[in-house]
Amino acid sequence: MMPIADSSATATARGLDLARVLLVESDVASRLTLQTLLQTCGYAVDVAASAAEAVGKLDDCVYELVLSDPDMESPEAGRGVLAYAKRKEYKPATAMIRKHRDGSAREDRKKTSHRMLVEAEDVSTFLTQVAELISLRATRRSERALRLSADN
Repeated sequence: MMPIADSSATATARGLDLARVLLVESDVASRLTLQTLLQTCGYAVDVAASAAEAVGKLDDCVYELVLSDPDMESPEAGRGVLAYAKRKEYKPATAMIRKHRDGSAREDRKKTSHRMLVEAEDVSTFLTQVAELISLRATRRSERALRLSADN
């Protein structure tokens, strides 16, 4: 089996465009777990441990998806990262990551207006939602490009 770092490098060397994900997670164990999971599934993943680090990465790279921990250094930090990402010209898909240990995912989703990924512990649902978010972003970009070309 190929090491995770090698699989991304090999895909890049073959000319494959990997979906680039920015994972903003303050908890080291969660960050490493989610990073490894996403990389294993073929995504190019950059990580940030703070809102300030995430903003710097958003300024330096283009991402298809930005995932943020809502419980970073302050309650507004995670939402601030997503708001900043949404203002970028390239308009990445954005979502909050929720880690529920008590089964309260449905109640928490009702309380927030931000799109939430369901329990990070539910691996198949998490990966399905990541793929759907990236696909939705790609569809919207294609539709926007077609509208612009039709206007010209």
